[in-house]
Amino acid sequence: MQALRRNDYDVTNTVQVSSTVAVTAAVRELFLTAWPDEPFDRVARAFADFDLLFTGRMPGYHGVDTVYHDRQHTLDMTLATARLVVGYERGSPPASRLGVDRAVIAMVVALFHDAGYIRESDDRQHLNGAEFTLYHVARSARFIARLLPQIGMENWAPIATRIVHFTGYEMPLDQIRLDDRRDRKLGHLLGTADLIAQMADRCYLEKCRDRLYPEFVLGGIAASAAQGAAPRVRYSSGLDLLRQTPGFVHTTRLERMEGEFEHAYRHVETLFGGENPYLQAIDQNLAYLDRVLRTERWRMLRRNPPLFTALDNQLPQVRVLMLDRLKNLWA
Repeated sequence: MQALRRNDYDVTNTVQVSSTVAVTAAVRELFLTAWPDEPFDRVARAFADFDLLFTGRMPGYHGVDTVYHDRQHTLDMTLATARLVVGYERGSPPASRLGVDRAVIAMVVALFHDAGYIRESDDRQHLNGAEFTLYHVARSARFIARLLPQIGMENWAPIATRIVHFTGYEMPLDQIRLDDRRDRKLGHLLGTADLIAQMADRCYLEKCRDRLYPEFVLGGIAASAAQGAAPRVRYSSGLDLLRQTPGFVHTTRLERMEGEFEHAYRHVETLFGGENPYLQAIDQNLAYLDRVLRTERWRMLRRNPPLFTALDNQLPQVRVLMLDRLKNLWA
């Protein structure tokens, strides 16, 4: 079945994760299985606001222009979050359950965990949202704090603006202060969803090579230089990033997914009869990458996934910006 999976569908090949309508419907169905008597309106409003923001129809914002962290990534991650939250709720004793308000907060934080990549309309300094890479989570937290009062959840802002940091690397996770163990568990579920949705993407390998590398260049991660010093290179190209991907995935699974996030990925298995389609897809991606790296037959990476940014021609623009940045770095 995996061979037939469509490029913009989830790991089950049943939900089109490039469609806000489709993911809203899938999340609503999951939500109502866990909380059948609770209204879905706050989550529905968050989905509507997400679509306005990322498509560039929200006043004051350009819309998403990052080519790896596009609309599909956020919707895929939000669906994974919903599955993890509902799976956790089903398998936990009453005293440990999250409850409906935390579930809503999880959906809101998932939908806007990458809002920090989006530029304001009056920003004349930055040309692409990837330039915010090193501090985009803090910007996402500020956006979430402004959004929550609009759905009647202003009192959750101190929690939401902290747990969003479980999706990034800007703050050591042991320094995120949360008094309730259920709030920390929410962070584990969100951080896990962000990782497994990316790495299980059918086109993860091509996206790393062609889309994540340019974002890393623009964000100062691929290479950086202090004044008067030679550049420090972490990733010399998209292919070099792919060569380092197996090590990244291994470390991420060991230190974050198994360690800091306390095996939170297992909660999805409650919904799939003990199976974990995300881990299966990740393992398939890594096995395929291993074949590519051993043979150096780069033509095996031939998928051309669709892109879901606010403007259709974003990828060529980002490549031009990337080349300009590299030229300036080495000048």
